[in-house]
Amino acid sequence: MPITHHSDQPIQAVIFDWRGTLVSGLDPHGWTREALRRIGREHDDHATAALWQAIEMAAGRPDRLGGPHVDTSAALHKDTYYAVFADAGFDTEIADALYAVESDPTYNPFASDAAKTLRAVAEIGCKISILSDIHFDIRPAFAQAGLLDLIDTFVLSYEHGIQKPDPAIFRLTLDRLATLPEHTLMVGDRASHDGAAVESGMPTLLIPTLTDIEHRRLHLVEGIIAASHQRLADRQ
Repeated sequence: MPITHHSDQPIQAVIFDWRGTLVSGLDPHGWTREALRRIGREHDDHATAALWQAIEMAAGRPDRLGGPHVDTSAALHKDTYYAVFADAGFDTEIADALYAVESDPTYNPFASDAAKTLRAVAEIGCKISILSDIHFDIRPAFAQAGLLDLIDTFVLSYEHGIQKPDPAIFRLTLDRLATLPEHTLMVGDRASHDGAAVESGMPTLLIPTLTDIEHRRLHLVEGIIAASHQRLADRQ
């Protein structure tokens, strides 16, 4: 369900999360299957389940791969993942394959309505930022999709040493956009991370994590922007 923080102010900018919001990602078994396939190893359901179970056990509780600082630097992300792979007893070949798949944006296709929504937001006159907890540069993926020119600024956690839900990363994004929080819509899929934008005063839309690129939810963004501008028109 979407969560919104209502404001009478018109929306002047939209901040989009990347994975799970604009693009889909591999689920755990998809990740392990693709890694095994890349190096020519057996990748049936039994093999992928066994590999994922070993990763889960090595990652522990709380999950080291989803730690609160893992995306604050590329080096820390890699060290964390390889430490888990080592604890799981993986050889170098499978560890390298797993990390390569995790770090390859070609496994994160855009939602079928992503381009339409981004273009519509830009045409309305709103600025656009991409705010992602990530350990590699995703700008080339936007360039390949023909969407790079629509984005005013990218705020990628590994480039700044902070990640969601730290309020500092939201403040940084607002500074980059030169907009006030009440004029800026945050769009994401995780209440624990993207939802923290509410604490910074931003209206926030949470949508279910994108698992199928044909799931169309991004039109909700256009509706919120239109409604905010209509409220302003009604008061004038």
